[in-house]
Amino acid sequence: MEGIIRTTVCFLCHDGNGRFLIQKRSKNARDEQGTWDGGGGGLKFGEKIEDAVRREVKEEYCADALDSSFMGYRDIHRVQNGTPTHWIALDFKIKVDPREVKIGEPHKCDELKWTTLEELKSFPGPFHSKFWEFVEKNRSHFV
Repeated sequence: MEGIIRTTVCFLCHDGNGRFLIQKRSKNARDEQGTWDGGGGGLKFGEKIEDAVRREVKEEYCADALDSSFMGYRDIHRVQNGTPTHWIALDFKIKVDPREVKIGEPHKCDELKWTTLEELKSFPGPFHSKFWEFVEKNRSHFV
């Protein structure tokens, strides 16, 4: 079966004090509308990966990436709108100033929430289908 291969940068922003930022995907998001997720976006042709991460943080949260830590990669296989996709996800932990953070793409995001990893365990969700995979694979980077 023919599918699509794409590269994405995925990130979880933090405040340096144990709180992490999640966003609720709006009805206009590409997929998995109404779920909570970290940030992310596709790599543009010719764009450096670090530049893509900084651009996406600025677009989504109106904040500058103060510190960026690469945590690793994941292969994500899913079907989106009937088409098999294979995403190469490059995962980052990004420090931002919470005072700068606001919704930068209101057409794609309904709400932002600061939370701890402990609080996330009892957060009602629902979460993006790959969110917990992201957290579990990178857990050692969040302590």
